[in-house]
Amino acid sequence: MTLIQFFETSNTRYQGKLSGPLIDRIDLIIDVPAVTQSELTAPAAGEPTDIVRKRVAEARARQTDRQGTENARLGPKALDDVAVLDDAGHRLMSNAMQKLDLSARAYHRILRVARTIADLAGSASIAVPHLAEAIQYRRSLAR
Repeated sequence: MTLIQFFETSNTRYQGKLSGPLIDRIDLIIDVPAVTQSELTAPAAGEPTDIVRKRVAEARARQTDRQGTENARLGPKALDDVAVLDDAGHRLMSNAMQKLDLSARAYHRILRVARTIADLAGSASIAVPHLAEAIQYRRSLAR
């Protein structure tokens, strides 16, 4: 067994020990694969920090203008008021709830993340791509 296989097996066993209520309190999980030496020494790709910082500040301002606080601080009722889904969004969420066996808490966490993704994109409403991205961040947490 290689060291990488050992860590992958250990990680799987560890995740299996996490309880459902604890997993429900985690909003995002992102798999970060190992970086090769050539990728590590290559010039950085992506957006500069100042541009990302500006987009985040604009999204936070959008949130406070709309609801008086950030999305993270919204209760379920207030979240339902600002994270309205269209018919396609409802169908996608319904499928995700069934296939991933998601709880009510997970449902609201996905809505909160989707609303934030929409805010970062400058969108007034949650579109299917925003919702799909939010579901993707939960998918690997599903039991």
